[in-house]
Amino acid sequence: MNIYAVIILLALLVNYAINLISDLLNLRALDKQLPEEFKDVFDEEKYRKSQEYTRVRTRFGLITSTFSLAVLLIFWFAGGFNWVDQFVREAGYGTIVTGLMFMGILFAAQYVISIPFSIYSTFVIEERFGFNKTTPSTFVTDRIKGLGLTLLLGAPLLAGIIAIFEYLGAIAWLYAWIVIIVYSLVVQFIAPTWIMPIFNKFTPLEDGELKQAILDYARKVSFPLQGIYKIDGSRRSSKSNAFFTGFGKNKRIALFDTLIENHTVPELVAVLAHEVGHYKKKHIPQNMITGFLQTGVMLYLLSLFIQVPGLHEAFFMQDISVYAGLLFFGLLYSPIEMVLSVIMQMFSRKHEFEADRFAAETTGDPESMVSVLKKLSADNLSNLTPHPFHVFLNYSHPPVLQRIRAIRSAAS
Repeated sequence: MNIYAVIILLALLVNYAINLISDLLNLRALDKQLPEEFKDVFDEEKYRKSQEYTRVRTRFGLITSTFSLAVLLIFWFAGGFNWVDQFVREAGYGTIVTGLMFMGILFAAQYVISIPFSIYSTFVIEERFGFNKTTPSTFVTDRIKGLGLTLLLGAPLLAGIIAIFEYLGAIAWLYAWIVIIVYSLVVQFIAPTWIMPIFNKFTPLEDGELKQAILDYARKVSFPLQGIYKIDGSRRSSKSNAFFTGFGKNKRIALFDTLIENHTVPELVAVLAHEVGHYKKKHIPQNMITGFLQTGVMLYLLSLFIQVPGLHEAFFMQDISVYAGLLFFGLLYSPIEMVLSVIMQMFSRKHEFEADRFAAETTGDPESMVSVLKKLSADNLSNLTPHPFHVFLNYSHPPVLQRIRAIRSAAS
């Protein structure tokens, strides 16, 4: 093995080991004693169920990650990447079409392998714990729609990136960066109107106490709101959520029907206020700019390695190509990506604290924010005592008990 193969293999194994340790520590951190704060929303049976849910999902995740790593390593050292490359080259098409065929075959294989795991997760685990509302027909149509979107949106972008690095030389990374930024902004702009409705039904929130309370709050904090929508999230899961879609003048609030059914008007206004907090604190543009900067650095590094012979030799390739280089660099870049992910999670948790505080201050009702966090934890069977190392690696939101303490501390 050359140095590239050693680096990538070590990166894969170290990443797997770190996540394994994190998961095992998280399981050991499960506390049989229900925290006092949650005794009004959890009984002993529900708390036991929430811990079992954490165990089952963690073990399933370990099985999935172990299987995925094993398949990758077997395919790699059996010369699978070169076999696929030689197969698509025999068709005699140009670089772009050949690259799309190469990536398409690998994606299709990975997708087919993942289907049994998705089925088990949805129809066994989620069903067992009372979350699953997805019917087999919805499961199938969701995947057909997802594949269609991948072909419609992903294939042209991939073709463009391959063409740019194939024909535009040393400055290709800059053109690729511009294309990805423009592409991302366009997708975010059209998503609320054209993409999300493919999977969920967005219904304008009917007139009534909730809508009026939301509009009153939006006016109070000078938040321009174009629409308030209810999503049929209950078609797939009993879990609840809320989020913003769009940007600029197309900002919309989206509330899951399960969220509306299970919470009071003050609690729902608190959820809205939290989301508005992200907007007012400029978290969304900060995240976008940070993401774009990371993409630019990654593309520059990609331009240095994409056609390095040693990187292709590490995967037993007979020929050097831009499209294979894209894939192999992704594996080489994975240690940097993991470090950046941890840093981004830290900023995300900080933003969540700030949005919570904004909600508590602007509504003047911190206990409604506390109440909704506690109810969501119970409804979603959240882990109330995650291990700090697991949080450090994986949590984009702080543990709920930390959020509650921070809200009350700010209000006192």
